[in-house]
Amino acid sequence: MKKIDITLLIPTVFLTLFGLFMIYDGSSYVAFRDFADKYHYIKDQFFWVILGIISLLCFANFNYHKLYNLSLPILSFAIFLLILVFIPGIGVHLLGANRWIDLKFFLLQPAEFVKLGLAIYLSAWFSSKEKGRLLAFLLLLALLILLIILEPDMGTAAVILSEALAIYFLSGSNILYFVSLLPVLGIISILIIKISPYRAKRLEEFLSLNQSVDTSSYHVKQILIALGSGGLTGVGLGNSLQKYAYLPETASDSIFAIIGEEFGFIGASLIILVFMFVVWRGFYIARHARDKFGKLLAGGITTFLATQAIINLGSQTALLPLTGIPLPFISYGGSALIVDLCSIGILLNISKQRIDA
Repeated sequence: MKKIDITLLIPTVFLTLFGLFMIYDGSSYVAFRDFADKYHYIKDQFFWVILGIISLLCFANFNYHKLYNLSLPILSFAIFLLILVFIPGIGVHLLGANRWIDLKFFLLQPAEFVKLGLAIYLSAWFSSKEKGRLLAFLLLLALLILLIILEPDMGTAAVILSEALAIYFLSGSNILYFVSLLPVLGIISILIIKISPYRAKRLEEFLSLNQSVDTSSYHVKQILIALGSGGLTGVGLGNSLQKYAYLPETASDSIFAIIGEEFGFIGASLIILVFMFVVWRGFYIARHARDKFGKLLAGGITTFLATQAIINLGSQTALLPLTGIPLPFISYGGSALIVDLCSIGILLNISKQRIDA
């Protein structure tokens, strides 16, 4: 039996365990304030980590070729779940969005499962010899993005768009079609931002950030304070001030700001380097996959993980407009973590069967 790819597994486990540690560090005060239990968030995340690691190991030993025939049912079920978020009594309206399904014992976020489901489906579809698929591809993509933007969740929509275009490109489709889509997508994105007041405000704040930090939102100011306080080497483990309810979402979307504050530029850069290594390894696996389905699947999975990390890190360093999207493996949240670890499991199985193994 071929050995598991430890060069991908070890950094993934490191990021996941480091995320557990940082979730406790960043959330203990808020958890005690809101739930009278400083372990509230870490207990939840520990359960998801165990479930995620089990899922990773299962997919690492599950022949990825079997996903080919399951691709349509998987995507169909993911879309069905995505529609359920809008049904009263099933979907949960929280923080001004409809992104979750209430399963009584936990909240499920279907958009996370669409990322993996779409990667599997498009990889199976584009690895076939079928022609004339551009229109069908665009219609499917438009449906998914529309449903996700209606939640609203533009960050996840951007991730799904990126992975879909990456798979389309890697499949060897006409590059002119690929390039011609870019300006159209740019115009549509601008229109979506303009018709939504809160998105337009975030974009305006982002564009004026270079002129004055005073024009930025409270959230962005607190992120910059955290990163600035960290300096080169950080304020020290556990010594963050921003985690005391100054910075919103310290355990989820803004956890990188706490990392930057406590570990400084050097520590934050090391975490980014680990992410870069995971992404490099993912594309290495895609390049050396035994067949086209494996190549596209590994490329699609790596793209959505990389895009998610880039958007989170970009928004947390004021290089991109602020958007609510978790940092893979590290941020608090069950749905995202399980999908990310399942995805790594699939990459590990593709790696087992790669041509240079």
